[in-house]
Amino acid sequence: MKAAIGPIREEYAFSERRACRLLLLAVGSYRYVSRRNDEPLRTRLAELARAKPRFGYGGLHVLLEREGEAVNHKRPHRVYREAGLAIRRKRCKHCIRAGQPLVQRTAANQEWALDFLHDAVECGRTIRILSVVDAYTRECLASKVDTSFASRRVTRVLEAIMAGRGTPSFLRCDNGPELTSRHFLAWADRARH
Repeated sequence: MKAAIGPIREEYAFSERRACRLLLLAVGSYRYVSRRNDEPLRTRLAELARAKPRFGYGGLHVLLEREGEAVNHKRPHRVYREAGLAIRRKRCKHCIRAGQPLVQRTAANQEWALDFLHDAVECGRTIRILSVVDAYTRECLASKVDTSFASRRVTRVLEAIMAGRGTPSFLRCDNGPELTSRHFLAWADRARH
């Protein structure tokens, strides 16, 4: 709004007071010139940012307070941005796994592969199919269909298979929510021992 008064005054030959009144701006606000000197704070923030490059303005504010400089948190934030000290946010790096060839299994019950299939029935409702396959014999040990599978249901199915066939040496599965839950991980740890 302050920038609009100059062109209005020039175009219409208004006085400063009249232009301010027209824009509903107090003359004192228009004439205000800040006497604040942020240079010492700016240089100190730059020094701290060089010393601690991973700290944002909040961390630098804490360091300033430790040095005994009582500063409102808004001021370091403003000076931090004006000085261009903001940390560049890194994009999330996706986990890159080195591909390993599957180990050739030599007997039944060495490894079971566990996965979910998704489908939809005619009415449009989605279903999930839990399939457990022996990696050596390619035998389907379980194929359960339901609208959803909680991790407790998955462990019940696996325990039923283990009751008849014994415990496998390895269980291969993806990182689905049912297979990374606390319950499933605790069950796998118990089953291993």
